[in-house]
Amino acid sequence: MEFFGEPKIDWLGKKWYFLGFSLIFSVAGVLSLLFWHGLPLDVDFRGGTVVRVKFAEAPDYGRLRSAVQKAGLKDAPVVRYGQAANNEVMFTLPESKTSESALDAGRAAIVSTLTANYSEAGKQSQGSGKLDLDNVGRGTLIDWLTTKDPEHLGASDAATQRYTQQADAILHYQNIDHGGLIDSIANLSSVADPAVVKELEQGAYLSGFAVRNVEIVGPQVGAQLRHQALAATLYSLAGMLIYLWFRFELIYGVAAVVAVFHDTLITVGAFSLRNQEISLTVIAAILTLIGYSMNDTIVVFDRIRENLRLTRREKLADLVNRSINQTLSRTVLTSGLTFLTVLSLYVFGGEVLRGFSFALVIGILIGTYSSIAVASPMLVAYQDWRARRGKGAALPASRRSR
Repeated sequence: MEFFGEPKIDWLGKKWYFLGFSLIFSVAGVLSLLFWHGLPLDVDFRGGTVVRVKFAEAPDYGRLRSAVQKAGLKDAPVVRYGQAANNEVMFTLPESKTSESALDAGRAAIVSTLTANYSEAGKQSQGSGKLDLDNVGRGTLIDWLTTKDPEHLGASDAATQRYTQQADAILHYQNIDHGGLIDSIANLSSVADPAVVKELEQGAYLSGFAVRNVEIVGPQVGAQLRHQALAATLYSLAGMLIYLWFRFELIYGVAAVVAVFHDTLITVGAFSLRNQEISLTVIAAILTLIGYSMNDTIVVFDRIRENLRLTRREKLADLVNRSINQTLSRTVLTSGLTFLTVLSLYVFGGEVLRGFSFALVIGILIGTYSSIAVASPMLVAYQDWRARRGKGAALPASRRSR
């Protein structure tokens, strides 16, 4: 399908504009990586404890970050998790151990931090001995009810069994039916004995937040994942270089790999400029865009090589321009449809897919651009350099496909 008919755009004539555009974004990304945000790695790579907290009301991120700083939790990012309407926040704590105690410690650190520095109900109840019903564990709640004995059952196995059933009913109502948070302790009257509800109203409080999940990644695992991610990227580039060397000429492979490196640098730089963490899913997106950009570049290169066999006296710059214009309809259609797909994923995919989809959005745009504005001009520049040195053509017109 011909989308543009027969365009006659002088792409090579705009190479200096392309170079300026690439330099601006590449240098900005490198400066951010070196001097500003650095390389923002997710907990997958640096190791740590991730604590996901749900709030009863829309959280104030400024107050949350202030609370974390007051508690002395350094390098603990505070980011939204999921849709804004869910009122969920993800805290990441540095951690050096992978054990059950480390999970409990991470959970306790966030609960104590928010209780002391964020929750108004928590501040008022500190030192009173009241129970935080939003974050109480099953065993703690059973022990508390058994000790208080609101139904006056006495110390017996029957009392323990009774209060265990009451605690399970309360926690099921709270965690399963209402996502970890309830509006009022009085609402528990539908699942608990009135005496138990009355005792909770007197001796417990609702902090307005609840820890929903705790995960931990050890530093050794994080380091291993970093090395594997870097190796996967480098091996993919090396494999593509060897393939293009065999399939075309070495200069084609070098130009394509430089273009893909350019795409990766700008994409990673964009994450650094936004201070958005790079996770395993982002690495998967980067590897995807490497393959996509390389495929787009090969389509242009294949048309250049085909035209070299058909037209031997045309200047290489004019031939490259013509080849790019001949593949332009295909490029716009395929890249445009792919871009619309990943853009929809970015807009509607939610916070979990935000990094993955953002990498693809940037990668599709830059990958399509580099096939035209980076890889193709490199072929012409290399040919001109050889001509000035009095050497033969690097892109022989008579070369046939292997």
